[in-house]
Amino acid sequence: MIGLISATAAGAAARDRLAAAWPGRTRVYEGPVGRSVEVAFAECDQLVCFLATGAVVRLIAPLLAGKSADPGVVCVDEGQRYAVSLLGGHGGGANELAAQVADVLGCAPVVTTATDAADVPGLDTLGWPVEGAVASVTRAVLDGEPVALRADAVWPLPPLPGHVGGDGEVVLRVTDRVVEPGSREAVLRPPSLVVGVGASKDAPLDEVLGLVEETLRDAGLSARSVAALTTVDAKAQEPGIVGAAEHLGVPLVTYAPEKLASIAVPNPSGAPLAAVGTPSVAEAAALAEGGELLVAKRKSSPAGRAAMATCAVVRRAPRGRLAVVGLGPGARDLLTPRATQELRRASVLVGLDQYVDQIRDLLRPGTRIVESGLGAEEERARTAVAEARAGHAVALIGSGDAGVYAMASPALAEASGDIDVVGVPGVTAALAAAAILGAPLGHDHVSISLSDLHTPWEVIERRVRAAAQADIVVTFYNPRSRGRDWQLPKALSILSEHRDPGTPTGVVRNASRPDESSRVTTLAGLDPATVDMMTVVTVGNTATREVAGRMVTPRGYRWQS
Repeated sequence: MIGLISATAAGAAARDRLAAAWPGRTRVYEGPVGRSVEVAFAECDQLVCFLATGAVVRLIAPLLAGKSADPGVVCVDEGQRYAVSLLGGHGGGANELAAQVADVLGCAPVVTTATDAADVPGLDTLGWPVEGAVASVTRAVLDGEPVALRADAVWPLPPLPGHVGGDGEVVLRVTDRVVEPGSREAVLRPPSLVVGVGASKDAPLDEVLGLVEETLRDAGLSARSVAALTTVDAKAQEPGIVGAAEHLGVPLVTYAPEKLASIAVPNPSGAPLAAVGTPSVAEAAALAEGGELLVAKRKSSPAGRAAMATCAVVRRAPRGRLAVVGLGPGARDLLTPRATQELRRASVLVGLDQYVDQIRDLLRPGTRIVESGLGAEEERARTAVAEARAGHAVALIGSGDAGVYAMASPALAEASGDIDVVGVPGVTAALAAAAILGAPLGHDHVSISLSDLHTPWEVIERRVRAAAQADIVVTFYNPRSRGRDWQLPKALSILSEHRDPGTPTGVVRNASRPDESSRVTTLAGLDPATVDMMTVVTVGNTATREVAGRMVTPRGYRWQS
């Protein structure tokens, strides 16, 4: 919850704008400002104070408990010029909150965190536990000092500057093993461990949790790298297991006994088979999604009675991450915030050279770029998947929406279930052109590529005829090139068999780019020689009209006179 506090009428007006923009996310605190800040500081995850920064500093100073406990605090000045991240920039999310507040109120976000200023990901922003000399290592990264990166495996980390990864006295270690960090060493704990747990009915929390912690400790493994506790479905509500997961701060994942029974384990037993339908709970549940069994089934050892808990530990291999990102039609303001986030998260970027040039300035230092020219789509897809399989965080870019005549389909055809895949939608050329033309896509519509490089012309022609007969608005991609100059006239002639020569037809070239051009003509009046590969052609249906120079297709036929 985000607490909102103001002291003046102007502040209250801005406060109410924020509350209206974020229904359910905010809570307004009325009354004396000092008391409001005190209560909100205790009750909320974040605060937005419409007060001077000096006033807020004085009010929150007595309330500060520590970096990991304090909420994020953002200040907005009386004139609504700035949203200042004051406290908890990373841990409290104040840096991100300042940007969000700025978007709503139209002011400038102010972030002074050193890593953000240098465009370097902070070690405490990666979502993993970090320990050791975090400040010292971060300072070395910022100062350009050589930092050794020692990782047990390749993980999909964000890009790190070039001076991170060689030799150096300063060390950034990525491991799930218990290590004693040196005076200039920070340790990142990857989510690599899965602990399978079995328990008798009403097994005490202390026994279950104690067994898990003791097993990890004896194996030299860090509890902070545990990604999940796993067990059989029948134990999903077992208090000792549920409590252990809550104490460790990890999810409890359960599996059907049939699935667990199908997993080969070194220590099957008749007891769990009779009780819950599988010869193994702890080992099988830990191995359910694959991995290396580090610790075989181990029983608790309470004094004076039989064991009521078992556990086993598995290390899962890192999963690389492939984000397939649509860049939109070309204008920077049509690049979505989510796409920008993924571009900045990726340590490897794969794309067509001209698309890379569009967004090169958005990439973080240390991003490795793999670019190639036209006609290498399959090679780029294979490269992106291979980099993800190697454990990296990869962004594969395409124009418009990457799933529309672009890179998503060859990449996903190449990818298997061994990597994580994220799709980031983009504004397509058809949508960008439609917005320029008016509202030509107000009813059913179809996009057809006239390029026969990958699709036989017979198939393309069949689809054009079907759209013509069905009276569907058609947007043509790849309409005409120097080597393919007859396909567009042929497609237009097919449509002419079913539509009036005066059917509105829109032509948009380089939609959203500086040299954008557009015109509305007719089906009979379109000169194919004026069209090239940078052009999108949209042909209306029998209901489409030209209104004040714009193409309009009614939403429903009942609207027609």
